[in-house]
Amino acid sequence: MPLIFLGIRDNRRVTLKIHIDDGAPPYEQVRAQISEQARSGVLPVGYRLPTVRGLAESLGLAANTVAKAYRALEGDGVIETRGRNGTFVAAAGSAAEREVAAGAQEFASRARRLGVGEADALRAVRDALRAAYGD
Repeated sequence: MPLIFLGIRDNRRVTLKIHIDDGAPPYEQVRAQISEQARSGVLPVGYRLPTVRGLAESLGLAANTVAKAYRALEGDGVIETRGRNGTFVAAAGSAAEREVAAGAQEFASRARRLGVGEADALRAVRDALRAAYGD
């Protein structure tokens, strides 16, 4: 009988199914499913994953099992841990794409922290891109 974790974050439905009778260890099932969902875009870049304890509790697994899956995902570059801020889906693709995505995420966080509205933040980005690309 599978254990199922359903959660809705950022208006996205996330589903993980752990099959206890399956030959694959539970940590590997968690790792493979999160990796596939990140690769396919179901979990977008910057998506904040549940805490190790929260996900373990939802799935009925030991925290060490989920921690092992998260460590493997981090080693694979699928997720990144930002200390007390949490664990997020990392940018995939080339180093340049990852750097641009990380910069965009930092800019968005800074703009929000400063109280700048989305429209004004987008306008600032467009202006900076026009200046950089000469359009």
